[in-house]
Amino acid sequence: MKKDSKKIFILDDDESVRRSLAMLLATYGFNADSFSCAKDFFSAVPDSVTGCLILDIHMPGTDGWEVLKQIVKSGARRPVIIISADKCELSHERALKTGAIGYLHKPFIAQELVDLILFGFKNGADSVEV
Repeated sequence: MKKDSKKIFILDDDESVRRSLAMLLATYGFNADSFSCAKDFFSAVPDSVTGCLILDIHMPGTDGWEVLKQIVKSGARRPVIIISADKCELSHERALKTGAIGYLHKPFIAQELVDLILFGFKNGADSVEV
């Protein structure tokens, strides 16, 4: 996989969400790869590949909480943004305490997501100029 400082990874079991996010992010100059399950994501994206992960929490199989824990445990310096329809304030707090750089409730404002991505790259492993 080619290293790309504008690379975004989308991990969500809902195909329409993945497709919509990829199209949205392309308008901001980002290149997105989408995955429907954690197994496919971890198989395709080694820890050494930089980029920002947009991660859904509620997925069959390995859920987003476990994915986030695995990323943190691996030492990968990949910013993670949680997106979820779950509006529980405890989930928001848990996401930030577990290592995510942000938590957005679906549906969210596109600019909020882009701002979090840019923040993540600025304060994470990469730098992005968009």
